[in-house]
Amino acid sequence: MLDVKYIRENPEAVRQAVKDKGDHADVDGLLKWDAARREIIARAEAGRAEQNRVTQKVAEMKKAGQDASEIIAEMKALSDRIKAWDEELRAVEAQIYEIQIRIPNIPHASVPKGDPSHNVEIKRWGDPPKIDFQPLPHYELAERLGLVDFSRGANLAGSSFVSYRGLGAKLERALINFMIDVHVEKHGYTEIFPPFVVKREVLFGTGQLPKLEEDMYHIPQDDLFLIPTAEVPVTNLHRGEVLDGEKLPIRYTAYTPCFRREAGAYGKETRGLVRIHQFNKVEMVKFVKPESSYEELESLLAEAEEILRLLGLPYRVIMLASGDLSFSAAKCYDIEVYAQGMDKWLEVSSCSNFEDFQARRANIRFRAFKGAKPEYVHTLNGSGLALPRTVIALLENYQTDEGTVIVPPVLRPYLGVDLLKR
Repeated sequence: MLDVKYIRENPEAVRQAVKDKGDHADVDGLLKWDAARREIIARAEAGRAEQNRVTQKVAEMKKAGQDASEIIAEMKALSDRIKAWDEELRAVEAQIYEIQIRIPNIPHASVPKGDPSHNVEIKRWGDPPKIDFQPLPHYELAERLGLVDFSRGANLAGSSFVSYRGLGAKLERALINFMIDVHVEKHGYTEIFPPFVVKREVLFGTGQLPKLEEDMYHIPQDDLFLIPTAEVPVTNLHRGEVLDGEKLPIRYTAYTPCFRREAGAYGKETRGLVRIHQFNKVEMVKFVKPESSYEELESLLAEAEEILRLLGLPYRVIMLASGDLSFSAAKCYDIEVYAQGMDKWLEVSSCSNFEDFQARRANIRFRAFKGAKPEYVHTLNGSGLALPRTVIALLENYQTDEGTVIVPPVLRPYLGVDLLKR
């Protein structure tokens, strides 16, 4: 959430940011209500000053034995006006807040402007495997090897839900454990196992609400939501807190299932595991000092990349243009893994810096030193990694001409086999 003072002092920058993100937030409306708010405050403050002056005069008149009834009546009328101004102020501030929470974060200066066609590829790693046979798409491999039961998953919960089985289920657990172990043991993260449902204000804190409520799975009886990503509960672990600046950065990693009602278009391009309503993901979240947040973004990206390198999966890194950024992000890198069976690049991670946007919404601050004035932290998060498309790439890139799949060496201790076969 942007500070109203910042919006007031930088209206053109905020208008441009709204435009660059393809949003339609009413910046001019907020400025109009903000001007009204300051006018009401000025009237009320002048009224209170007059009230204090007259109160003193009344005391002096009573002390001198003079009749102060007329002035007291005027004071009562003034008091009523001040109460009315206070009520008007609360109503105006509510109008400001309703607009303020819908204004997106401002893209960082390094972010290219434009729609998704202006995204910039900044690096690649690895080469697609060289094969002398026609590769199969993952959904055929998964069904032939008995790893995923697409039809029974749909029978249980509807389209875009799947059921893993046998080595497919074990592969999910193996990948989760491998990723968590790397982030904890090598990258210095603390593992969190949060609730998979959250309160409305928690989703507000990270910026999913109110904008994306229709995409959420909602439990009306309790007004709880199934989480769309571990970013939501993990970032909100410190909501309302003032952190010790000497302990920053704080790094958390978590596995959770993720639930997303909106699964995009259907058809050949989204068959199998490409877009599903429930999927597994390992997330990384950081709380950092403002001056180091962009260095921390680069290290976050490198930590997500390392998972793919250890798995031996070719990938590329894309810097998102302003029109492709999320509502809350100031800058974001997407990591896309190559899947040879589909001959496509598939997103497996988004690494974002939100600066203080989420921290303002969730009221997460820190003191740089004892006695210092609290400041808002900067928050970052990145997938490390999302499993469905990682599994797609693993199956398609490590398949053999015999219809089996070679298990990457780093996963063999977790999976207990070297080869996925029927």
